[in-house]
Amino acid sequence: MLFNSFAFALFLPIVFAVYWWACRSLRSRNGLVLLASWFFYAWWDWRFLGLLILSTAGDYFLGLAISRTEHSIRRKWLLGASIGLNLGLLGFFKYFDFFIAGLADVIAAFGMQPHLPVLHVVLPVGISFYTFQTLSYAIDIYRRQLEPTRDFVAFAAFVSFFPQLVAGPIERAANLLPQFLQPRALQLDRAKDGLRQMLWGFFKKIAVADALAPLVDGIFSGDTATTPGITLFFGAFFFAFQIYCDFSGYSDIAIGCARLFGFSLSRNFNYPYFSRNLGEFWRRWHISLSTWFRDYLYIPLGGNRGGRTRTFGNRLVTFGVSGFWHGANWSFAGWGIAHGLLHSGGIRKSRITINDRTRTEVPGLRDLPAIMTTFLIVTLTWVLFRSSSLSEGGQFLWSMAANALQSPGAVLLHLGRAELILLIAMIAAEWRARTQEHALAVLPQSAIARWLLYLIIGLITLSQFDLRTQHAFIYFQF
Repeated sequence: MLFNSFAFALFLPIVFAVYWWACRSLRSRNGLVLLASWFFYAWWDWRFLGLLILSTAGDYFLGLAISRTEHSIRRKWLLGASIGLNLGLLGFFKYFDFFIAGLADVIAAFGMQPHLPVLHVVLPVGISFYTFQTLSYAIDIYRRQLEPTRDFVAFAAFVSFFPQLVAGPIERAANLLPQFLQPRALQLDRAKDGLRQMLWGFFKKIAVADALAPLVDGIFSGDTATTPGITLFFGAFFFAFQIYCDFSGYSDIAIGCARLFGFSLSRNFNYPYFSRNLGEFWRRWHISLSTWFRDYLYIPLGGNRGGRTRTFGNRLVTFGVSGFWHGANWSFAGWGIAHGLLHSGGIRKSRITINDRTRTEVPGLRDLPAIMTTFLIVTLTWVLFRSSSLSEGGQFLWSMAANALQSPGAVLLHLGRAELILLIAMIAAEWRARTQEHALAVLPQSAIARWLLYLIIGLITLSQFDLRTQHAFIYFQF
């Protein structure tokens, strides 16, 4: 079920009303959340609901088994079973055809006829997110950082919580699971703020990201070899904002929706395009995934404890794997490795100085040169992410430079003034609210002005909404 759909517009208020006014006990509310979440997921394709239940049940029982034994070898085998279950599901549905096709190419290169099965496996929505969520639960229990729950309903509701089920944030059990084990009361102030954050998320997704999508698709699907370089640059520029508004818009809707039910989800975006270096960018972009790979891959590999060469290698592996997590395409791995190389480059002393300062200081106007430089680097690397192959991405970047002096022609193509104004307004609003969790957390003092602002944003969003051409969220494909 899409957030930006008529079905969700009916689903949410019904679940909200039953949750607060019909369900009185903690267990009945958790049960309702679980059933509503399974219904939400099955709306897309009920056949894949079994995978979600399998991953949930597997790690529930494995978590209990790991906590009950003190035998180190047995604990490792049980953890291995959890890793095998989750990565096995993810690997089969996401990467099986990719690696089979790659193996077939290798066999053909030796002059033999490959006869390998290509299954054309359908990728279940959200599998990359909920498998990582359950896997981290088992790992934390193995590390003795978390006690397992014996309440299956609460655990299953934690795994399949519908606001963040299909595109995150990837929640740690230590944060979200205890909230399912404690009584919850409707807090009007938190609910109102949740609605404000949802409104801002819908605005970013529908009024900005979906408006930019046709322009971006037109540029990336064209003949890049003959397209003026400035047009290609604008294609990358607008894709940077399309993917940001699309994905952070989803996160805003998810976090705001969770607040309606008394839950606090982890922040997933912290105005990443205001970053002053790549290190800061990755502390602000898709935070739940970045910290997941930091805690469960980078640090176990050795982190920065083994000298500069070892640290460089660990960072490159982590960025490469995190890139490949996004999809079965070498362009994603290339995008991740490019960020790993760029993040590790530069002068060590200056990088440490900047990183220490950017951890505590809010970006200001004096930081604009660093912000613009970082955004330019991020924008150029997005070309690899958006391209269907490494060669296509390389051609796009080469043509951007080689055709830089060509006449730009209709640079903005069919992008109207209204869409450009909305993009600028979005950037300005987030710059103004860069110390807050979302842009609508900073509001006029006057109640009339506030409600007028809500009305304007709502009307603009509704005016851009078209049921006939609903745009799925980009990260649904990952």
